[in-house]
Amino acid sequence: MFLKTKREVLFTVMAGIFITCAIVAELISCKFINIGLFDIIAGILPWPIVFLTSDIMNEFFGKQAVKKLSYITAGMIVLMFVITNAAIAIPATEHSPVNDVMFKKVFGNASSVAIGSIVAFLISQIVDIWSFWFMHKLTGGKMIWLRATGSTVISQLVDSFTVLFVGFFLLQRSMTFEQVMEYTAKGYTTKLVLAIVLTPMIYLGHFLIKRYLGDEASDKQEHDAAVESLEKP
Repeated sequence: MFLKTKREVLFTVMAGIFITCAIVAELISCKFINIGLFDIIAGILPWPIVFLTSDIMNEFFGKQAVKKLSYITAGMIVLMFVITNAAIAIPATEHSPVNDVMFKKVFGNASSVAIGSIVAFLISQIVDIWSFWFMHKLTGGKMIWLRATGSTVISQLVDSFTVLFVGFFLLQRSMTFEQVMEYTAKGYTTKLVLAIVLTPMIYLGHFLIKRYLGDEASDKQEHDAAVESLEKP
């Protein structure tokens, strides 16, 4: 029977959060917003949750599990874009509250940066996983905040630049390179602030997982994840 253990339930819930936030980020990236600092793309908002979830899953399930989940998520993003493009291609009825022009203006723009989004997601995730376990090994498994926040700081810089450079500069040609660098700096600064603000959530996540699994089971989970991740390339 599926989901018969707490470990399976935990992985499924966290994978669901990871995939949902990644897909939502892609869908809302066509809108620019201002949250008090400067203009950024709305898709930035869910990404700290994605990387936070990734770091916690790294800790308890290991890098191979997170890698596989990242590949699956990339596939789900592709599927999402296929479905939205199919919806764009089918004409709206005369009674539809959203006409074809309105619908395409939102979801068509989201689809145009699909390649950049997927490339940025995969590269940033690989960088995040590698840097997380590099810092884990460097600190001997101590200082959770360093490997979690540190890996996020590095990977989000890669993500911020890649999605804009590939999606908006190379493919869509809607930004100049100067604008790419400007919005990369703005987006990265926002992500950096959010990553620092969310650092306590790493410890809260660890606490809740330990309470859910139990100290013995969670300690074994962390140990097994570390052994597997540090021994295998």
